[in-house]
Order: sequence, then C-alpha cells, then structure tokens
Amino acid sequence: MTPLRLGYLYGFGAYLLWGFFPLYLKLLRPAGPMEVLAHRIVWSVAFVALLLAAMRNIGFLRALLRRPRALAGIGVAAALIAVNWATFIYGVNSDRVVETALGYFINPLVVVLLGVTVLRERLRPAQWVALGIGGLAVAVLTVDYGRLPYLALVLALTFAGYGLVKKRLGLPAAEGLFVESAVLALPALAYLGWLTVGGDATFGHVSVGHTALLVSAGAATAIPLLLFAGAANRLPLTGLGMLQYLAPILQLGCGVLIFHEPMPPARLAGFALVWAALIVFTIDALHHSRRTHAATVAARHATPTPAPTTTR
Repeated sequence: MTPLRLGYLYGFGAYLLWGFFPLYLKLLRPAGPMEVLAHRIVWSVAFVALLLAAMRNIGFLRALLRRPRALAGIGVAAALIAVNWATFIYGVNSDRVVETALGYFINPLVVVLLGVTVLRERLRPAQWVALGIGGLAVAVLTVDYGRLPYLALVLALTFAGYGLVKKRLGLPAAEGLFVESAVLALPALAYLGWLTVGGDATFGHVSVGHTALLVSAGAATAIPLLLFAGAANRLPLTGLGMLQYLAPILQLGCGVLIFHEPMPPARLAGFALVWAALIVFTIDALHHSRRTHAATVAARHATPTPAPTTTR
C-alpha cells in the first residue's frame, strides 16, 4: 500500500471514530460529564504511557523538562483541550449533539479568523466571503435557538486554539497527548477521589460493562489522535482538509437520525449557510493550493542550470 493510500486510510479511521464518538459517550451514562472527563484524562495517561513504554520512548520527558517555554505551552494546550472535551461531553449528555456538530463544522472558519487576529495573516477575498457567510449563519442560528449557539462556539474556539498551540509546540501525537493528560491528571484524580468519598461515583457501581467502558476512554481518546497523526504525516493539507468534514457530518447524523434531535427549518437554514461558507472556503483552498504548486513547479523549471566548469 502506498503512503498516500495509507494516509487516507488513517485519516478516514480517525474521523470515523470521532464522528461516532457521541454513541460511545451515551453508553457512559449515568456518569456525569465531569466524571467522564476525569476518567478520560486518567485513562489516557495510562494508555499512552503503556504505548510509549512499548515504543521505548519515555526518555523524551528529560529533554522536554529542559524547555520551560514548551512546558508552558503544553499547560495552555492542556487547558484548551480539557475545556473542549468537557463541552463536548456536556453537549452529548444534554442531548445537543447537533450543536456540537455545528462547532466542528465552523472550526475551519474559526482557524482562519485566528490566523487574522493572532498571526496577522492577510485573507484572500474568498476567505472573507466565507467568514461573512459563517457570521450570517451564526446570526440565523442565534435567532433559531433564542440564544448564541455557545456550545458550538466554545468547541470551535477551543479546538482551533488547541491546534494553533500544538502547531507551535511541534510535539508528536503520542508524546503530546501524554504530557497534556499528565498535566490534568492530578486534578482529575482528586475529583474522582472526591466523588468516591461522597458516594457519588458511578465507577464500579453500575455494571462491569460500564466500568470497562470508562476504562476504555483512554484508548477511545488516544487511538483516533494517533491515526490522525499518521494521516497528517502522509497526506497533503488539501486531502486532510477534505476529510475533516467527515466527523461533524457523522455527528450530525447521529444527532438527527439516531438521537432524534429536532432540526426545524430555521436551524436547517443556518446549517445550510455554514455548508455554503465551507464550500467557498474549500474551493478557494483547492485553487490556492494548485496555484502555489504550479508557481513552485514553474520557478523550479525557470531556475537556470549552472554551466559546467572546465579545468585546464
């Protein structure tokens, strides 16, 4: 199998697992969102630690401890992904899967917005059009919900911010997830201990299957991230960008078709505007990628070949 095909296989697997993740979270009831989050953090540390030990790659921690700025960045990334996970779990548990799907639909637009506000990037006209349509979509959905779709906005902002921090840190997927989860592990363990002492913990008190599902939260978190890392290392950005819409499409399908969440006409119109913005954004990205590639090839061919030197 070629690296490109393997990359698409990894990417499809990652987004497929993320797309159906609401089904898994529903199985964790009656555990509350914060208990699920704490177990997700703790078991992620355990799962990735075993994985790194099997890969004999624990030594990376020594080098990382000598980089205080990187450690500070990891703390920021850990906080962002914790808020993202908590918001997503809360959204699924409160029967708002459709709104969580919206967050990941608008995530690419928020990434572009962060590029303007944080990185001072200049947008192309089509990107401004996509952002304008996305803003109109949020306004329509605000009218439909009777409030800002704050779950979607928090998910989009935290995941876009997390991606920005991760890009600057440049850590591999497994190592990054281990350190981020380890930063959050002590508060998570303290919270689980408080639940246990108060008699409110569901871990070990519902069924063997429920306990096994909570333990599996570590693998359910790490595996798609590792698949995504494998895809990112093999696919062009355009290919990876097209795959990213698979997860929210599946989440939307779960919300509407499996959990029977409402989709009134006004909400459907808001989603249609989001999809229109994404179409404009994607077409522009494809055109820009082709133009950049063509310019690179032309520059390469235009570079004169140095004349061979002769010796006497």
